[in-house]
Amino acid sequence: MRSFFKYVLATVTGTIIVFAIILIVLIGFITATISSMGSKEEVYVPSNAVLYVSLNHHIPERTSSNPWESMNLPGYGEMKSLGLNDILSRIAAAKEDSRIKGIYLSPTYVNVGMASLREIRDALVDFKSSGKFIVAHSDIYTQKAYYLASVADEIYMNPEGSLEFKGLSASVMFMKEALDKLGVEMQVVKVGTYKSAVEPFILNEMSNANREQLTAYLESMYSTFLENVSDGRQIPTDTLKDIANNFLIRNADDALHYKFIDGKCYKDEVLTKLKERLDIEEKKDIPAVSLLDYNKEENTNTKGDRVAVLYAYGDIVDGEGMEGNIGGDKLSRELRKLRRDDRVKAVVLRVNSPGGSALASDIIAREVALTKKVKPITVSMGDYAASGGYYISTMADSIFAEKETLTGSIGVFGLIPNMQGLLNNKLGIHVDEVKTGKFADLMTSVDRPLTEEEKAIIQAEVNRIYDTFTTKVAEGRNMDVSAVDSIGQGRVWTGSQALDRGLVDGIGNLDRAIQAAAAKAKLKEYRIMYYPTLKDPFASLLGTSKERIRMWMLGEELGEYRQHIEQLRTVLKSSGIQARIPYRIEIR
Repeated sequence: MRSFFKYVLATVTGTIIVFAIILIVLIGFITATISSMGSKEEVYVPSNAVLYVSLNHHIPERTSSNPWESMNLPGYGEMKSLGLNDILSRIAAAKEDSRIKGIYLSPTYVNVGMASLREIRDALVDFKSSGKFIVAHSDIYTQKAYYLASVADEIYMNPEGSLEFKGLSASVMFMKEALDKLGVEMQVVKVGTYKSAVEPFILNEMSNANREQLTAYLESMYSTFLENVSDGRQIPTDTLKDIANNFLIRNADDALHYKFIDGKCYKDEVLTKLKERLDIEEKKDIPAVSLLDYNKEENTNTKGDRVAVLYAYGDIVDGEGMEGNIGGDKLSRELRKLRRDDRVKAVVLRVNSPGGSALASDIIAREVALTKKVKPITVSMGDYAASGGYYISTMADSIFAEKETLTGSIGVFGLIPNMQGLLNNKLGIHVDEVKTGKFADLMTSVDRPLTEEEKAIIQAEVNRIYDTFTTKVAEGRNMDVSAVDSIGQGRVWTGSQALDRGLVDGIGNLDRAIQAAAAKAKLKEYRIMYYPTLKDPFASLLGTSKERIRMWMLGEELGEYRQHIEQLRTVLKSSGIQARIPYRIEIR
């Protein structure tokens, strides 16, 4: 008995000690988190300095309040990241900062879409217009990284490094055979010859229409890509095409031979070249500040007229949504607030979305139309503003896109899974039910196929929503409905192609849209304010969902397959009729 009590006492004591250690660690963690959130001191920038820019981190549309960013977690490395908005504003600030003499650009893997990549490149070109230098060096240049580096005055790479230049490609993962083996049938009701969002679930390869549209907009992007590299390196575009088509650059010697780089050198040799530019002795360190840490002095004056920039990025969902997507109710509420705020004289809606719920898209489009009656509202499109993303844009006074923006995709679909084969044949599960009406289980029952009558009902609703979509576009763009239908049918266009077809008003970035909104409001002096207001970092931490944490922790292990898993989960969770781009296009 005595030994029993000894064992129990030891167990209880051990448990108390473990909990005490966990509590101490947790208190320390929270204290450090709160401390890091409260420290907003300006980073010291020495004179005669270079700005270090790598961009080898996640680049969201907008920098979020991240309480984890000052930490290094085992296996996950540095958590710091910077949104596109701050990347652009900090490069612009460095252009005017007399302490910054140039940029040391060291990109490898730039995790951002082609339109956002273009915005960053344009910011670097603008930086050079001040007379300051940009020197690029990397061990490995992916195509996106080299696209940025091509603006530099001098480009160097590791003698044993590699440089990719082989043309753009885009792939789609098809899951029909896998679903067949699981006994799951995806039942599709859609409008639009090119509306290929459903294809990965019902085919094993691209349809001819989808291959046609993907080829067209990839070639449009590639044309701009080559033109920009040609301007940066003074190499004719035909020569660039030949180099890519024949895969002539395979190592540093090839890159030097074809004038893609200015020299082969290790990092210490590049640092020596930077010291020579800055007139610094070899034995001294280079004064430098990272773009991640560099911050400009914020103007805290909130008086006077405002141009409001309202961010709308992620999938469009019904209700409030959560961070990283567009809740129809939440964004509509933000638009109403801005419409009623007398200090706000114009609104810019920054859209970066592949679409989503057709209902939520229509709710937002209504608020955009109401806002236009009160004050100017323009749209700035990011990497995506397609399907539902275009729906919420079409009622604005004017729309600006980058040449590489993917937009259009005017079409809708419904996707209803039939899991009868999985439940009955694979798992031995059978479902029986009673109902008070013939269609009581329509769109809710997944254990049987749709009847022909049910398909007809859903198809009629899809057709109605498509008619509403095209009518809204016709109204917003001053076009005939038939003309909208001819360029609709779910087809995706680049910004350049969309401009030719009247779907957008101009090619330009967020600044261009802001200037257009201010001009329409007849403003000469104004403050730019950003909405929605960012959450308090600690509240954001407490509000992080278990699902988001799980996907984040698995991100490194899943790698490039994470996007396909998230795509499948998004589609399966979606309810109602969808206005969504075919899939997330990853350009390599």
